[in-house]
Amino acid sequence: MSVDRTALVPIPESIPAGEFVPTADQRVVMHGIRWSDYEAQLAMRGERSVPRIAYLEGALELMSPSKDHERIKSYIGRLIEAYALERGIDLSPYGAWTLKNAPREAGVEADECFIVGSDQAADRPDLAIEVVWTSGGLDKLEIYARLGVREVWSWREGRIEVHLLRGERYEPSDRSGIFPHLDVALLASFLDRPTVLQAIRAFRDALTSSGRS
Repeated sequence: MSVDRTALVPIPESIPAGEFVPTADQRVVMHGIRWSDYEAQLAMRGERSVPRIAYLEGALELMSPSKDHERIKSYIGRLIEAYALERGIDLSPYGAWTLKNAPREAGVEADECFIVGSDQAADRPDLAIEVVWTSGGLDKLEIYARLGVREVWSWREGRIEVHLLRGERYEPSDRSGIFPHLDVALLASFLDRPTVLQAIRAFRDALTSSGRS
């Protein structure tokens, strides 16, 4: 599969002062990119986990997540699994599943995503997790909306923001639509634990002691 190299000249997005730190994600956004070039980039990367590739109306983002980015997304995913285990909820994680829709000119790879329920045959996740470690890049909520993902969680500066799809747009919410009884702020409070097992144990203890269901 050939790629028009002239269309793939990287145009880095600016990073606000103070945000270029050793733990920052590495991100390049290119413009004027055809859908065929996006698919070629996916093919050339193959089964490797990086860079993560997103596309929106002619703009292509290549992102290599930092160590801290990967830690946070993994903690969130494992805590969701711990909550589901405690409450008897069926679900499965699908990692950075490549989601794309050519007619809507949208494609993305979540940090983590889940199909919830015993039927795992859906063609898109119910929940996508995005860690926003540095600003800039494509509008991921617009991409997810075009792909019809019903709920997106965005971690930013220690907080998890919940977005529920209403028609063609997301609306912020204090509660998850998929896990309506889950205290998302409580879950987020354990993301600073030194290890994921410590985070899971503390979260499960909090669920048990508080009687949250």
